[in-house]
Parts: sequence; C-alpha cells; structure tokens
Amino acid sequence: MTILAGDVGGTKTRLALFDGGPAPLRLETYATAEHGSLVEIVGRFLNGSTADVVSAAFGVAAPVANGAVSTVNLPWPIYAHELVEVLELPLVAVVNDLEANARGIELLGPEDLAVLNPGERDAEGNCAVVSAGTGLGEAALVREGDRYRAVATEGGHTDFAPRNETEVALYRFLARDYGHVSYERVCSGLGLANIYRFLGGDAVEPAAVSAEAAADPTSRGRRALDLFASIYGARAGNVALSFMATGGVFLGGGIAPKIVEQLRDGGFMRAFVDKGRFAPLLCRIPVHVVLNDHTALLGAARIAAERARSLPTH
Repeated sequence: MTILAGDVGGTKTRLALFDGGPAPLRLETYATAEHGSLVEIVGRFLNGSTADVVSAAFGVAAPVANGAVSTVNLPWPIYAHELVEVLELPLVAVVNDLEANARGIELLGPEDLAVLNPGERDAEGNCAVVSAGTGLGEAALVREGDRYRAVATEGGHTDFAPRNETEVALYRFLARDYGHVSYERVCSGLGLANIYRFLGGDAVEPAAVSAEAAADPTSRGRRALDLFASIYGARAGNVALSFMATGGVFLGGGIAPKIVEQLRDGGFMRAFVDKGRFAPLLCRIPVHVVLNDHTALLGAARIAAERARSLPTH
C-alpha cells in the first residue's frame, strides 16, 4: 500500500511516499513560492504516474474548510477536489499542518526529542504542540479513552499579550506597522526579525539574527533571541493551560531545533511557568523540542493510511 503524504508550508513543501513503515520510500522538498500550485508540485513529484498511490493526505499551513485552503501564508489556494482528480483517488485528505504534526508526535522516539523540562508526564493527560516557523501553529492532542484526537487551532493569530514594559513597547512598535498584533507577529521567523528591528536593528532575515546571536552573546541578535524565547515560553505556557496539557508540550516548527541551547538557557521555561498560582502545575508539565523535521509527514501518512483502511473494498 503506497501512501502519498505532504507537508505544505509557506516556505517549503515536502512530499513523500510511504509503504506502511516509518521511513519514506522517497522524499523531495520544493520551494513553495517557486511553483504555481500544489497540484503542480504533486505532478512534478509523481512525474505523471499515480498508479501505485492508494491514498493521500496533505498537512497545510492554513485553516482548512471543506477541503479548501486559502491563506496569507501560502502563495496559492488548495482544493481537495483538484488533488482527487490529478491523483485519480476517491478521496484526498487536506488537513491543517498542525493536525498532521500532532498525529506524527505519537510516532516519535526519544532520539527525536530534546528535553527542556522532564516534568512528570500524565499518561492520561492531553498534549499540546506549539510550532514556531514561517508562522505560529498550535494544536492539541485530546485524550479520548485509549487514544488521542488531534485538534487543530489558529491560536497563533490570537492577540499578543505583553507581560512587561519591554513587551508593551514591542506591541506599540508592531501596532504601528500591522494594526492588529498577533502572537505570530512576534513568535515566528518574521517575529524574530520584527523583534530585531524593535531593538534598533536593520530589516534582516531571521537566520541572520540567529547567526549573530550564536556568534556574540552580547549582540543585539542575542537580545532579540532571548526576548523571542521568553515570549515563546509564555505563549506555550498559555497553550498548556488552555488544553490542560499535562501529557506534555511539544515545540515543533523550524525554529526551535536550531536554538535548543538558547531555549535551555532558562528564559523559555521561566516564562512558561510564570503563571502565578498555576506555576506548580506548569512545572510538572514535560516540555520537548521536536528534532525530527519529518513529523508532519509522518502524521499525514498516518492519516492517509487510516483513510485507506476505511474505504470500502470491492
């Protein structure tokens, strides 16, 4: 049974074929903006041959409604019925990328995770995924009996809540540019660049801020990264409380794996647990960085396999 899985982000789109095992048979990465549609990317990946694919699922960095996707984080819309046609399948699953990411979390091993807080895992508790990358994605794994149900959200677009005078000034700085200031404006790749500008730096790519921080612990880049980590921790703590994620919080996306040591410096966890009377609860919640950048693909493949098994046989 060959499964086609996709992880469609604002920067990169990954496609992979699976045959039921955790390792992909084939995996390719494409620059999202360099192509005219997801259908075009799928066609290029499969090179006109769909005969072996029995099911497909795509995790997309956007809200999904009735198989349709249109968002500011992608250069083009996505429609499930177009993918059904090109793949010649009865059904193609298009889900939020954080739902796919959450489903993939369950397939990870210890080697795929970096520990920020060992905590005391509640085996019956919910889990949360908070992924800073091109945008800020959030999802929950809600415990239902002996399994989890993944719930996608758009919590990254909720109002940024400043916690001190520095963050109030940051909010005012960004409000002049954007009007509405969401957590995604400060807790994403663009957010890191925004914080750097707020601290007096030029407009640069997020990678340049991280590189400056790594090279010089007294630099503006390091101050930007420290502020970013603190805000990320505060937001992750909010999400943990919102879902009572006593089973653990997982930091996905492309940023956290690259700054694990900075996240371990303490600012992230101090902000994570700084919730007044609920600080003891937050201290007990395990927090991990997801190191496996194929997690969303694994989750999408799992969704596709489940859909394949649910289809009637003839």
